[in-house]
Amino acid sequence: MTQTSPFTARTTAQEILAGADLTGRRILVTGGGSGLGAETVRVLAAAGADVTLGVRDPATAKSLGVPPLDLADLDSVAAFARWWRGPLHALVANAGVMAVPERRLTAQGWELQLATNHLGHFALATALHDNLREAGAARLVVVSSGAHRDVPFDFADPQFARRPYDRWVAYGQSKTADVLLAVGAARRWAADGITANAVNPGWIMTGLQRHVDDTTMKAMGAMDEHGVIIEQPYSKNLAEGASTSVLLAGSPLVAGVTGQYFEDNHIGGGAAHALDPEAADRLWELAAAAVS
Repeated sequence: MTQTSPFTARTTAQEILAGADLTGRRILVTGGGSGLGAETVRVLAAAGADVTLGVRDPATAKSLGVPPLDLADLDSVAAFARWWRGPLHALVANAGVMAVPERRLTAQGWELQLATNHLGHFALATALHDNLREAGAARLVVVSSGAHRDVPFDFADPQFARRPYDRWVAYGQSKTADVLLAVGAARRWAADGITANAVNPGWIMTGLQRHVDDTTMKAMGAMDEHGVIIEQPYSKNLAEGASTSVLLAGSPLVAGVTGQYFEDNHIGGGAAHALDPEAADRLWELAAAAVS
């Protein structure tokens, strides 16, 4: 792992930005209403950033004065992007879904986890590209997962049309796609002053686990027979889990760093298949065709 900052896996998001002033910076955080997203929003806003939350629930969105953002619905993504005006200094692609039990397809025919975690964010980032460029030195932060390491992107059957659907394989593939999104954007947008990096926040208990039943949690060793969560040595709390996203979105320490995979506030840990520029270009073309 490459030493990128003085921080560790136990550094909190608030500690990352201690003394930082993000006044005047406009930041969009998808999934900003709960979990890691909410902590990311809280810390960035406390540092002075003007933070907009991308949330799916219409009532919540209305209360925030923003359009609802459903990443599995490309029409919703397009409407949100049209609503945005002016520069965008950082886009934190944080929202996601994990381990959907059964194969589900969106209106565009994409498997739900791949659509939500990757395609929706691809559509949002590309639609807001001019706004990112307008900001100058803008940042794209794509939240991935260590689950990507064992699952290369299957270009032959990405939607599980022929191979048996496996919810964990589908999740891992979507997270490989997230890293490839950062690599692809870094390759294309450097001349616009836009950096793009992927992040593994680590193991944190949030609403992301809502599709994981107790039996599965027990089999994973994450829950005891009485239904009590078992803390693992590598488990993080929300403040620790949001730290690397906050580092990439707001810290001057990583200014100019692009096309990398970060975990525990440092570069490293990304699988070769997720950092492959040829795969990144191939997936970019696939996603671009889907949103055109």
